[in-house]
Amino acid sequence: MPSSETAQKRGPSGLALWANMAVIYVIWGSTYFGIALAIRTIPPFLMASFRFAIAGLILVAFDLLRRPEARRMPTRRQLVDSAIVGGLLLGIGNGFVSLGEKTVPSGIAAILIAMMPLWFALLGWVYLRQRLPRVVVGAIALGFLGTALLVWPAGEGANTFDVAGIVILFLAPLGWAHGSIYSVSRAKLPPSALTASGLQMLAGAAVTLIEALVVGEPAKFDPTGISLESVLAIVYLVLFGSMLAYTTYGWLLRNAPLSLVGTYAYVNPVVAVALGTVFLGESISARTIVAAAIILVAVAIIVTARGRLSASTPREPAAEVDTPDSAASDRSEAAA
Repeated sequence: MPSSETAQKRGPSGLALWANMAVIYVIWGSTYFGIALAIRTIPPFLMASFRFAIAGLILVAFDLLRRPEARRMPTRRQLVDSAIVGGLLLGIGNGFVSLGEKTVPSGIAAILIAMMPLWFALLGWVYLRQRLPRVVVGAIALGFLGTALLVWPAGEGANTFDVAGIVILFLAPLGWAHGSIYSVSRAKLPPSALTASGLQMLAGAAVTLIEALVVGEPAKFDPTGISLESVLAIVYLVLFGSMLAYTTYGWLLRNAPLSLVGTYAYVNPVVAVALGTVFLGESISARTIVAAAIILVAVAIIVTARGRLSASTPREPAAEVDTPDSAASDRSEAAA
């Protein structure tokens, strides 16, 4: 008996932790590449709608088959809140990433989305009055400085970016952050994480479908023109980007320090830039490299500072600084 209790306290091995970290490092970083391939022959919002509808149906069906108690109908409040969270997280957050990548290189998109921890820290202070240590305030300023260097002035060649695409990618993490904060502070969601995530994905599919109708994507869409490359990309995004990465991330949140789990925010862009440069021929300039380094340093500072704050003051309100992104991510996908 003592030996088994000791084993339980030790938790998972270092190899298991890093194997799971490698999954979210590589797979979440590669989703930007997958999106770029998928939207070559499928309009962005329609592609996102297909992706989330398939993933949502799989999650809900799997939960219903696995757990009979999940067959209980969610309450009206749970359905409404799931729709709100899914609409913000996936309909705006992920949907706008897909749209932005239509005109902005996947690597640049990943760098801009990597600013997510900055938005969580800033909006957590605005809405929830969470503490912002001076080092975090400085890191937020540093992150926006890096963004300004990245996208303005546009310049030429590898420094030329579509302004509308940049704005769209700037709005994407705001949708994700607002959805996360609402999910934690107000939403009443189904008790099953799989059912909750499935309903959110279905809501995201509905919102991206509405967005597709608003911008006229169905009229321009030719199903016969879909390439095998785009189909395989959607299959990858559903099975690996949504299903495997979701499960892995949920396991990490239960078994690894948040300061370690949060490192995906500044590893994913490196993977995305590498894949975009090698396989998509995306140009990268010295200014882009410097700007990306500044942004990722700012993100690393924020993730580290918030992890230390949470560990040192677990019972204070400020300790909840890590809650919006970690809890919401446990219920749904990563920003891509």
